[in-house]
Amino acid sequence: MPILVITGTGTEVGKTVTTAAVAAAAVAAGRSVAVLKAAQTGVRPDERGDADEVARLAGAVTAAEVARFPEPLAPGTAARRAGLRPVRPQDVAEAAAKLAAEHDLVLVEGAGGLLVRFDEAGGTLADVARLLNAPVLLVASAGLGTLNTTELTARELRARELELLGVVIGSWPDSPDLASRCNVADLPEVAGAPLLGALPAGAGVLSPADFRAVAPSWLSARLDGNWDAEAFRTREAA
Repeated sequence: MPILVITGTGTEVGKTVTTAAVAAAAVAAGRSVAVLKAAQTGVRPDERGDADEVARLAGAVTAAEVARFPEPLAPGTAARRAGLRPVRPQDVAEAAAKLAAEHDLVLVEGAGGLLVRFDEAGGTLADVARLLNAPVLLVASAGLGTLNTTELTARELRARELELLGVVIGSWPDSPDLASRCNVADLPEVAGAPLLGALPAGAGVLSPADFRAVAPSWLSARLDGNWDAEAFRTREAA
């Protein structure tokens, strides 16, 4: 798995912190890692982007962006409003392939969900995954509404004959409600793919040293961690 595409069921589901955790676990396992942000929106040229945040938390990783646009909008819309050339799936795929030639693992982080548009032709992160023939990791929220967005994303991946590696819960609450506890069992069922981890709420505010030390405990062995899905389900769904 030299390249892994990471998407979310939407915005603010913990995608960047999950990307950092996957990177940290891979580094701890002795792998060289690069993280590529397909399109960074909503930040000025002098501000830190998502790839920089992954590097801050995960440590010794290469951080890169394909394109950056100032307004916090879908990449295609942000590019048009800024009068800038949009990022295209081929651009992202080529950048990821170059990084893969020099790293054991490249994490390609999308912007928002799977079908957020990059350009006027309707290119998306799904097209990037197809061009790279890369599996997709889906980051989902824990609570009410997540089953619908997770299943819709999983269905779209299957329709495009793309591999869904699994689902990670991007922010698991300290006091989960009934919907969240039930979703632990229901998420892998609606996704048709295993639950590969759960990050605790507030993981991103840990110090980098603490984050790196505990990140493998949030992820399954498939993602270089030691998280046990069955033990988590038994403990949290009770």
